[in-house]
Amino acid sequence: MRIRHTAVVVAALACALTACSGSNATDDAKATPSAKASATEKEVTQDQKDNAAKSAGIPPEPTGKERQALLDALAGAAPDVVKYEEKAVDAARNQCSAINGGGNRLDWTASMRFTYKDVVTTEEQGAKINEALKSSGFCKV
Repeated sequence: MRIRHTAVVVAALACALTACSGSNATDDAKATPSAKASATEKEVTQDQKDNAAKSAGIPPEPTGKERQALLDALAGAAPDVVKYEEKAVDAARNQCSAINGGGNRLDWTASMRFTYKDVVTTEEQGAKINEALKSSGFCKV
């Protein structure tokens, strides 16, 4: 009896879900942009992307010696955060946005940004990371 009840509930849910996913030609026409609209839209240039990031307080992605200096500064503040270098660089750039924007709870924000995979960052380490980002000059845009 319980199996039948469960089967009926599952069947009813399946019917409800398929009814919700149905669409008609009018819905499809609204959802799909016309070829004319997409052809006239402008592509965002790299300069526009860079300017948007700069105005948000995000420094450009460092390369070479600048990248290594950033990773060294981060390792000095919290050694585990550089275990995944790409994530550490991305987190540092994003943290600069909070620092440059006058964000609240910066230490907590840093601890969240620099916690990934098997790396856990405390607020105390977040404070050290913020200091390293400021003192190294990385967050200046």
